[in-house]
Amino acid sequence: MEEALLGIVTTINNYLSNYILIILLLGMGIWFTVRTKAIQFRCFGEGWRRVFGDFSLRGGNQGGGMTSFQALSTAIAAQVGTGNIVGACGAIIVGGPGAIFWMWIIALLGMATNYAEAVMAQKTRVVDEDGTVHGGPVYYITTAFKGNGGKFLAGFFAVAIILALGFMGCMVQSNSIAETMNTAFGVPTWVMGLIIVVLAGIVFIGGVSRLAAVTEKIVPVMAILYVLGSLIVLVMNAPAIPATFALIFECAFNPAATVGGATFGIIAAISQGAKRGLFSNEAGMGSTPHAHALAEVRDPHEQGVVAMIGVFVDTIVVVTMTALVVLSVLYVGDGMLATGDYATLTAETITKTNIAQLAFGQFFGAGPGAWFVAICLLFFAFSTILSWNLFAKLNVEWLFGKKAVLPFTIIALVFIFLGSLLSNDLVWEMADMFNQLMVIPNAIALFALSGAVLSIANAKHDKKATDVAEEKLEDEARARANRLK
Repeated sequence: MEEALLGIVTTINNYLSNYILIILLLGMGIWFTVRTKAIQFRCFGEGWRRVFGDFSLRGGNQGGGMTSFQALSTAIAAQVGTGNIVGACGAIIVGGPGAIFWMWIIALLGMATNYAEAVMAQKTRVVDEDGTVHGGPVYYITTAFKGNGGKFLAGFFAVAIILALGFMGCMVQSNSIAETMNTAFGVPTWVMGLIIVVLAGIVFIGGVSRLAAVTEKIVPVMAILYVLGSLIVLVMNAPAIPATFALIFECAFNPAATVGGATFGIIAAISQGAKRGLFSNEAGMGSTPHAHALAEVRDPHEQGVVAMIGVFVDTIVVVTMTALVVLSVLYVGDGMLATGDYATLTAETITKTNIAQLAFGQFFGAGPGAWFVAICLLFFAFSTILSWNLFAKLNVEWLFGKKAVLPFTIIALVFIFLGSLLSNDLVWEMADMFNQLMVIPNAIALFALSGAVLSIANAKHDKKATDVAEEKLEDEARARANRLK
């Protein structure tokens, strides 16, 4: 039964990721990049300034909302999860090293898409009389399409995100935590499942304010820890870095590129890069707008440029660290996947779950390497569970009202526990399927609302150009006055 279900879900995913997903993700990314005059590049510095300007590990209680940094931390907590370690490794194993290049492209284009999502989430959010903030794709979908059509698309999205993140997605996270902790420390998977359920339940009960207080502290610590650990390996293995980048680009564009006797096609690289890129940075998926809608900012543009930084940190920083470590250690030079029987090793010995542990273990030692990855993955996946539960819960409330939140929370905790016990492949494929289904109504609404996005993005661009021109005129006037003196 499980094998039959896995086959059906895998077939659906292949059609979604190879055709629909690639068209929608690349289409949205290119569209918003061109129409916003490359907002992700021209406002990149502004985004970082706003992040550090609002940086705080003690943001405090914001009532029904969050500070801009808390919203970014909650979004990054959702983005930086198993996709950054297990997902990136899975993309490499199935699509080859070239899949990482396409994950980069998806991320760079996705920064513009994420800007659009955050801007529309801010613009269409609703604030209750008691200060509670509601926002997310269901609100801008019903803004884009009035009547029954909009309600249908919003309802489709809400159901998809509840299944994708509230249930299946959290199973993926708990599954990866349980497996890596079992490999590293010998903790039974069911015991780890119970621990995750208890810790997650404590945060769930505390609502938005407790979640924001947790994510604003966990996210900076976990990102710095993982990047530092990765940099230590890369410095120790520095001679292999040039060959690693060469391998990524060769496999991204050369259909005959081989590694360990295995040939990887360009289509496989693009498909895996798109699918895992989506699961990793979530740009265009419609998840992170829930967090950005809660940010207390002066105008939507401010949170839009902050949102872009989340995609950059997720893929260009964290995923790249994973890829460089794994490829430089195992795929380059005398690495076991460069010189061994690739097909046999990846079918019987090396999996997307343990490959990162093997790579780090080459330098830290087998035990410490497994411990390091397990601890980082624990932080990544647990914080993702917290954020994804919030996003799903907001949609449960939109569909069924506040009375449905408690039953949903209980069922979600059951799924988190089950995720620590079930087949990794089936859980991942089901999570992929519902993730990809979320993209469809979200993308349709964003295209329909692109005029509103562009008016905000280009107004900021025109204002900046005007300010620069005025500064230049003032400088010239001062220079003439000085010459006259």
